Amino acid sequence: MTSEPPPTGSSPAPAAKRAGWLNRTVFGIGLASLCSDVGHEMATAAMPILLASLGASSAALGLIEGLADGLSSFVKLFSGLYSDRLEKRKPLAVIGYFVTASGMASFALATRWWHILLGRVGGWIGRGARTPVRNVLLTEATTPETYGRAFGLERSMDSAGAVLGPILALVLVASVGLRWTFALTLVPGVLAALFIWVLVREKPHPPKPQLTLKSGLRSLEPAFRRYLVGVGIAGLGDFSNTLLILWATEAWTARYGLGRAARLAMLFYVGYNVVYTISCYVSGALADRFPKRWVLAIGYATAVIPAAALLWPGASLLKFAIVFGFSGLYMGVWETLESTTAATLLPGATRGVGFGVLATVNGLGDLISSALVGLLWVISPAAAMSLVIVTSLTGAAVIATTRP
Repeated sequence: MTSEPPPTGSSPAPAAKRAGWLNRTVFGIGLASLCSDVGHEMATAAMPILLASLGASSAALGLIEGLADGLSSFVKLFSGLYSDRLEKRKPLAVIGYFVTASGMASFALATRWWHILLGRVGGWIGRGARTPVRNVLLTEATTPETYGRAFGLERSMDSAGAVLGPILALVLVASVGLRWTFALTLVPGVLAALFIWVLVREKPHPPKPQLTLKSGLRSLEPAFRRYLVGVGIAGLGDFSNTLLILWATEAWTARYGLGRAARLAMLFYVGYNVVYTISCYVSGALADRFPKRWVLAIGYATAVIPAAALLWPGASLLKFAIVFGFSGLYMGVWETLESTTAATLLPGATRGVGFGVLATVNGLGDLISSALVGLLWVISPAAAMSLVIVTSLTGAAVIATTRP
């Protein structure tokens, strides 16, 4: 089988260049993702405990996550556009990493649930500013033949941070308390910004100060537009994984008590991220060998398994092991292959716009899905999971039939 052709305007790289895909820029971006994810996953793992102590429900958590992701998506769109206008993109990424770190650390001062909302939104605005820039820097640091491995490595290092973050949160909450745990998230967040600044080498590109959102959108290929439709449909069922932590905590509280249930849920979330880490790199390597859209479509379809498992009666550890494990599996495919496939479909001149639009579509899906699934779960878990199943399978069908 063969992969999709290289993106418009590119040519196959020589063998020597293909062999050197793991360079200081790819590694620097990976280290930044590792440190940043340690910080915000520490906050993510501990956030449901703080919300529960403040009396907030799953609907409030769904609103927080959905609104943060939704607003972040608009920032990603304009950040991508703005980066195509600039001669140097890297400073925008450095600022974004620092703002994300500051937003997560602000949870240490929260006394109302809406304080957490403000911190999460602020942090995710920084995340939105950096994401399309990071993806462009990563794309330009490697070749079409190795996009899968480069993006897979970055996602794997990101998810390794997601393994370390909850573990650190468990240790720190027990040793220094909840508030200090949030304050200490600032340390890895600042390190992430420093890694981008010191290690990443940006390739020169001609700035396009005249580029507008309209002209950038019109430059996108029809295949990429169809691809966005499939991503958007699947994204309508892509709810925040913090809801899994909250649902597990609620399900186990009657048996174990709130404190032990919350710690157990965070341990299961660590398992989620171990599976996610492996899935990212393996799916990226598969994408360099097989058609990327097929690998991504299989990933979308796999979301049916944890959705169905959540509808099983009871609150057994086996049930939630299946839920967290398969959720980590499909999310590793989703997050690696969405960017990898996009890189093959985007012309070099407007990659910032393309990655920004992709991130916006994802963010809008997160805004709708996290808020809607959180609300539906309160009313009817069957309705919530039915939404996830239908959107995942429909999105998979669209992606599988999209031809570059």
